[in-house]
Order: sequence, then structure tokens, then C-alpha cells
Amino acid sequence: MSSFADVLDRTFGHPRGLLGRLGGAVMAHGNAATERHVVSVANPASDENVLVIGPGPGVGLRAAAERARLVIGVDPAEEMLDMCRARCAEAVEQGTVELRAGTAAATGQADESVDVVLSVNNVQLWDDRQAALAELLRVLRPGGRLVLSAHERWLPVPRQELGAEFEAEGFTDVQTWVWQPPGVAASRAAQLRAYKPTR
Repeated sequence: MSSFADVLDRTFGHPRGLLGRLGGAVMAHGNAATERHVVSVANPASDENVLVIGPGPGVGLRAAAERARLVIGVDPAEEMLDMCRARCAEAVEQGTVELRAGTAAATGQADESVDVVLSVNNVQLWDDRQAALAELLRVLRPGGRLVLSAHERWLPVPRQELGAEFEAEGFTDVQTWVWQPPGVAASRAAQLRAYKPTR
């Protein structure tokens, strides 16, 4: 990995150290509108459990916690978990937000234990998307929903192809679209919603 690529990875890809904390501050500002939009699209209810994959600095985590019964944030970067703890300190203390190290492919959740899965600007970091999709399908309750967003230019594959991967893994009612966050420099987002089939 080149030195520039390593800096980007330490700042945004796999945040760690001072660069990771700086990247978290940038993400908190730059991704805030998209994080809140994704929570709005998912519309978690007050009796639902939400799993947030890669919550970064915790903006979407906090927005989900204002609606849901329980929100679990899973991130491999301790720096990001620390930022989530600070941003959601009251909810963590009340037990309505839980944080743990993990990834999309290894969430640590029990089978069929969440109603909603959220992910913003994280899918491009999934080393094994098939394993991640299988894991997310496993932890969703029947009828549960997943809402994902990523900068369109950073998608690992075109959004229609990503949607087809979800369908192949067993998700149903898969929809994809694009959304333009507010702001002159905001990058267009590709978004996806999918459901776990009911029994």
C-alpha cells in the first residue's frame, strides 16, 4: 500500500490513531445528512431493535436511538467506538445504546435479534460481501429491513449489481436509488433497502 493510500485507510477506511480521530470528525460533519436520511428511510419504531454497521462517529447511531428501543453499534475501530460513546453517552448509560467491536460479517448478534440494519459508507469496506450479507440476513427477524447508503463513486459494484447480490443471498423486495445530500460539495449517494422474507 502506498503511503498516501495508507493515510487514507488510517483516516477513513480503517480509522485508527490521530488520523482516525480526525477522519471521524470529518465523517461526523460530511455524513450527517445522509446518516439522518437513512434513519428516516428505515423509520425504526419505539419497540424495535436496530443494528448499525460501522457507525463511525455515531451521528446515525444517535438519530436511531431517538426512535428505537435499542440500538447496537458494531465497528472494528476502537477510535470510532470511543466517539460513539461520547456522542451517545446518555443513551449508553441508560442501556438503549450498546457498542462492540465487530464487522458486517461478524456482528456478534444472536439469530433474528434485530428488526432493522443500517449502514452508511461502509459496504465498500466489506472484504467478503457474501459473508456479510449472510450474517445480516441471519440477525434480522423475519420481515426485518436493511437500509444501506454509500457514496455512489465508492460502491464496490454498480448499485443494481449490489441489489442483485442481496437478492441472491435471500433478501426480498430489494430497491435501489440515488439520493443527493444537501451541500455544494456533497457526493451523490447510492442507497438500497431490502427485507428478510417472512416465514
